[in-house]
Order: sequence, then structure tokens, then C-alpha cells
Amino acid sequence: MGRKHILITGGAGFIGSHLADELLAHGHRVRALDALVPQVHGPGYERPDYLSPEVELHVGDVRDAQAVRRALEGVDCVVHLASAVGVGQSMYEVAHYTSVNNQGTAVLLQALIERPVERLVVASSMSVYGEGLYLTPDGRTAPGPERSLSQLQAGDWEPRDANGARLTPVPTPEDKTPTLSSVYALSKFDQERLCLLVGRAYRIPTVALRFFNVYGPRQALSNPYTGVLAIFASRLLNGNAPLLFEDGLQQRDFVNVHDVAQACRLALQVEGAAGQVLNVGSGRAVTVREVARAVGEVMGLSRMRPAVTGKYRMGDIRHCFADITRAREVLGYAPRVGFQEGLLELSRWLVGQAAQDRAAQARAELDARGLTV
Repeated sequence: MGRKHILITGGAGFIGSHLADELLAHGHRVRALDALVPQVHGPGYERPDYLSPEVELHVGDVRDAQAVRRALEGVDCVVHLASAVGVGQSMYEVAHYTSVNNQGTAVLLQALIERPVERLVVASSMSVYGEGLYLTPDGRTAPGPERSLSQLQAGDWEPRDANGARLTPVPTPEDKTPTLSSVYALSKFDQERLCLLVGRAYRIPTVALRFFNVYGPRQALSNPYTGVLAIFASRLLNGNAPLLFEDGLQQRDFVNVHDVAQACRLALQVEGAAGQVLNVGSGRAVTVREVARAVGEVMGLSRMRPAVTGKYRMGDIRHCFADITRAREVLGYAPRVGFQEGLLELSRWLVGQAAQDRAAQARAELDARGLTV
């Protein structure tokens, strides 16, 4: 791929700004369309200090057709990252999440029908899987069943088969049937299907990337609905213990933002990726409790032991981590940043960062609406 002019929606955010750096380093021109929402960027709607001065920033909402059309002028490719993010919040801000994620994507696609581009990459999410893939006691693979309310109220957290036998989590591939267990998951699935459908109809080569748990510098520390690792860091910076739902032994796949940026760049340039849905993760499972402890250690705050709430949050799943075989084969994607290395980089960035801990407030919002059990 020669030098291209690339639009990143949500380009002033955590992932978008790292992708901008990646694309600039490979000789491309970058424009960002970003609403600079206060929940992510704080008050003031100011350009983030971390955003490269080489990025042309358009401040605007992806739901604003006029702003989208202006941002598309002269652009060769689009990476659509703009999204309201948060499983828990999506369960009580239903109209907002549906508006930003579903309607915002529709507005972008309407503009692309009028002015097609060479390539569209859309950010989807591991949340579309719901529960990940499991092995039954007799060695068969099976999708994880939804846990019953009575099971959760009893503190029996692990998925079980119809006979009550415990299932063993295994890496989740792209062909696992989606189970949309939150408004956020439903909206992300809509985003990827809309983009692939319209892309195919109008011959816009389109790639959907299902991001797993992305972490790294620049994540919004004062946003209680951002990635769990940043929420833990925010708690620790304020002298508070990380709060763990259930027993903290949920398994997730934490992928470094530099690896996500690499995957997005490859999705723009690899011809055979068009029409594909690809997992972007580390391919490694880590428990949430391990992550909380590891963050405390790299921050020099290992004495702040995680607090296990024993509560279930509506929309949450037990285990899900990525099978990245397809991304390796199609994109040549290979995660480069090990978890410990990534945490050390994060800890260096955290020095001097200010964060308002809103995790307790966010939990109170969920409790008040009966969204925890």
C-alpha cells in the first residue's frame, strides 16, 4: 500500500491516537474525526496533548452527516473506531449507546455510499461472543451457556452443562456463534454487520476486527466504563483497592494497544483481508484477579489487595479469550508486546497522571437499577 490519506473516526481517543502514530510512522497522512466527549477526554473539548501534531483533527460527531462528509473529503481509507464503550453503562444508557454506535455507523455508511473509499476497517468487540468457547467433560467443544440467575445468586460462577458438569474454557474463534448479552455487544455486532453488508453491496473492501481487552498508555483513567485495567489503575492512584466482580477468576485476553494498532494497519493494506471478521487479541488468557495484582505490583502498590465483591454485573460473561489463528494467517498479525512489558510501559505513563476514581459511583448506578446480583 502506497502513501494514503486515512480517516480515523474516534481518532483522538486511546486506540485512535496510537493507530495515528502507527500510520504516520509508515508514511501515511492521517485525519481524525472525534467528538472529544467529556466522559473520555474531560471537560473543555480540547485537543489531547498526546495526539500527534501531524494529525489533522476535525472536532465533530459521527452522527452529524455534514461533519462526516467534510471529514471524508480527499480520504482514501477509513478506520471506524468512534463508539460509546462500556458493557455496564450500555445497560442503562440504551438510547445513547444505540444512537452513537448504530446510528453513527449508519450515518458514516450513508456518506460512504455517496463517496466510496478504497478500504473500510471497523472496530468490533469480543463482547459479541458473550460467553467464549468451552470443552465439555467428554471433550466436545460447545458455546458457553448463559448462567442462570439462581446459579449466580448462589455464587456458583462457572458455566455448566445440562447435567451440572463444569465446562473448561478454550480459545474462542471467529466462527463461534455470537451471543449478544448486553446493549453494547448488540451495538458492536450491528456495527460490524452494517459495515460488511454495505461494503459488499457498494464494493468497498471492508474488514471487521474484534478487539479483545485493549490496554496501554492514554486510556481514559477517569472513565469508569473504560477497560478494566485502566479502572484498576485509577483506583490504585487514588489509594483504593481494585474492585472485582464475582470471584475475580474470570479469564480475559489483554492485548496491548500497540498490537491493536499494528492489526488495524495490516487490515488496511492486506488485500485478502477484505470481507473478513478477525479476532485481535494476545491469544493468552489471564484472570482478572491476576491483572489487578500485576497492576498493583508495577505501580509499587502491591499492598493494596484487590477487593472481591462477590457480585455479578448484568451483561458480564465468565470466560472469553481469543483464538488469533485467522488473524495470523490472513494479516500476518503477531502480538509483539508481552503482558509484563506492556504493564511496565503503562506504569511509566501513569507517573504524574491524575485520575478521578468513579468506579464506586458507577457500581452504585448499576446497583440502583438492579443490574447487579
